[in-house]
Amino acid sequence: MEAIFYVILGLLFLLAISDLVVGVSNDAVNFLSSAVGSKATSFRIILVIAGLGVLIGAIFSNGMMEVARKGLFHPEMFMFSEIMLIFLAVMMTDILLLDFFNTIGIPTSTTVSLVFEILGAAVSMALIKITISGDAYTTLGNYINSDKALAIITGILVSVVIAFSIGALIQYLSRILFTFSYEKKMKYFAGIFGGLAITGIVYFILIKGLKDSSVVSKDTYKFIEDYTLYILLVGFLFFGGILQLMYTFFKTNVLKIIVLVGTFALAMAFAGNDLVNFIGVPIAGFKSFQIFQAQQGVANPDTFAMGELNAPVQTDLYMLLIAGLVMMATLWLSKKARTVLETSVQLSKQDSKGKEQFGSSFLARIIVQGATDFGKKVGRIVPKSFSASINKRFEQEKVKKEDKKNIEDKPAFDMVRAAVNTLVASFLIAIGTSLKLPLSTTYVTFMVAMGSSMADRAWGRDTAVYRITGVLTVVASWFFTAFIAFMAAAIVLFILKMGGVYGLGFMILLSLFLLIRAHKIHKLKSKNKANEAGSASRFMSLTPEKMFDSITETAIVTLKDTNRIFQQSFEALFDEDRKNLKKLNKEVSALNKITKAEKEKAYQMAESFPEHLINIGNMNIQLQQNVREITYCLNYITPPAFLHVNNVHNPLSSSQQEDLRLIISQMSRLYEILFEGLKVKSIDHSLFETELGMIQESLEKYRLEQIKRAQEDLYNSRTSLLYLSFLHECGNMANHMHNLVITCKRTHDVC
Repeated sequence: MEAIFYVILGLLFLLAISDLVVGVSNDAVNFLSSAVGSKATSFRIILVIAGLGVLIGAIFSNGMMEVARKGLFHPEMFMFSEIMLIFLAVMMTDILLLDFFNTIGIPTSTTVSLVFEILGAAVSMALIKITISGDAYTTLGNYINSDKALAIITGILVSVVIAFSIGALIQYLSRILFTFSYEKKMKYFAGIFGGLAITGIVYFILIKGLKDSSVVSKDTYKFIEDYTLYILLVGFLFFGGILQLMYTFFKTNVLKIIVLVGTFALAMAFAGNDLVNFIGVPIAGFKSFQIFQAQQGVANPDTFAMGELNAPVQTDLYMLLIAGLVMMATLWLSKKARTVLETSVQLSKQDSKGKEQFGSSFLARIIVQGATDFGKKVGRIVPKSFSASINKRFEQEKVKKEDKKNIEDKPAFDMVRAAVNTLVASFLIAIGTSLKLPLSTTYVTFMVAMGSSMADRAWGRDTAVYRITGVLTVVASWFFTAFIAFMAAAIVLFILKMGGVYGLGFMILLSLFLLIRAHKIHKLKSKNKANEAGSASRFMSLTPEKMFDSITETAIVTLKDTNRIFQQSFEALFDEDRKNLKKLNKEVSALNKITKAEKEKAYQMAESFPEHLINIGNMNIQLQQNVREITYCLNYITPPAFLHVNNVHNPLSSSQQEDLRLIISQMSRLYEILFEGLKVKSIDHSLFETELGMIQESLEKYRLEQIKRAQEDLYNSRTSLLYLSFLHECGNMANHMHNLVITCKRTHDVC
């Protein structure tokens, strides 16, 4: 019997290491986004600074560990065997849930996942005990620490509003003070602003972080507490003086120092506050095992109550140190951390260049429309001179033409916003840690970044809907996290409890399967993204002639796929092949995404082309627009054909099929002329015009014949409408192909 608990304990610590990896991968965005987004320094140096902060924060972490042990349920109500299963269910669920969010690149909250997993597993075990004993379900409150759970959940939710509001307010005031030309203001405020910032970090992170730490004696901390005001005053004078001198004599970028120190502070606060999310449960399981072992084999694991977990426990320093080292290594090695980081940076970037990561949503449109209308009403009340002076503080310097080619190397936002993000977030997290509230560092840092983005007018008319949709998506995922964490942990606990050894084996195999599958999916996504970025980079390094070849080759591949789907859609319709039409429908959707992306990429690349390549950029845009229009015609051919067959409508008549086969044959010749011309960069325009004229004649002839047949009521009206729609769309496709030929003719030196 005892052997199984050794297995569970081993699994807990193995899962703890895995949880550290997946947890840090998701939470890295909390302390890296400001430094990375502003490009304060190289990514390697940022990782070194953050890694040191994580290591020191892990060593100082201790007080928060009580949450996992007794903060959410009453341990005296559970037996040793039950407690161990609760902890195991929590760890299994946590790894799978966090890895899922890492794979899709959404920053979620490890704190929320832990809280609701513990609640879910504890409630599930309590319900099993109540059911077996025959007690009333109203006794559930005896097992769960509902007051503490409610306080934690309320604190987490309130922190979202507070973080967004304070981040927006501080950023708005900072921008008015510094403007986007902040270098001019730093000679007056470098020492004051830097001194206050660094001193604040020292107070909230180092001083507050020392409380309950196992590496600092109570006498030392009492001395710090008694002389706090003196320490703050000396700190302000010291740091302020040093930074002012550094700026005056060496022109040191004070904001960069603040961002990097703030990154260190956030990493330290993250480890101090969130380490409980990764190792709190395994350590609680280890302490439970030690308590049970102290009974020297006398106690029964199924009847030994775990009331001793209520006693305060100090976490061994070596465990904290090992956890810190694992977290440091994860920062350097995890590719999923970069995926999650990209989401936060994209949603807070200052400009509207490039593709937005999220689309639009109804709620986001309502919010933007309401805010726009409100802004117009306020604008009528506020004096125009005052509005003009405020707007001037938010004016940005235009990017010089020679710098546009390096637009990809520009930071997502400037140092002022990065400094505000790190300072406000670190203050809020440190306060929460000092109050022993498992504040969600993800919620705080993300919402501070979003609030500062809004206040900084990064959410302009061209981006607001997409950015707000992104924020709403992330926030919705947080609620999704809470619900899924609770339900999943409850189900896993039920399987472990009722399935015994078989249930444990099943969950281990299922966990391995899901983790391996998620790894493969993320690897494929990363590979596709790298290929896309690499292709754009390779394209810009080509000679003009090679650029032409690359553009036309891409167009030919897309058009060949379009022609294939075009022909196969009609053949499947004639054969009433529902399965094949369904597959072709998916191919049309995928092709639409490709052509849309190619068109957007053509615009983006044209913006960075030097002057002597403007003609190439223009040709690429027009060509991709025409290709997009040609391909888009499939939306009015393949899906209607599938719908017609799927609804088991009457098939097309033999004469209608014969007409369409002739049109398909003529369209194929048109495609072949286009392919050959694009290959040799010289389309036979006269031959194309001749074939196009023949198609137009055929379409007009068949259209009139169909109308006559319809008047005689010889054919089903639904089928007639479908047939006429196909004729019309074939004409549209031919016209768009003609537009493509005209585009190439205008740039005959290209095609």
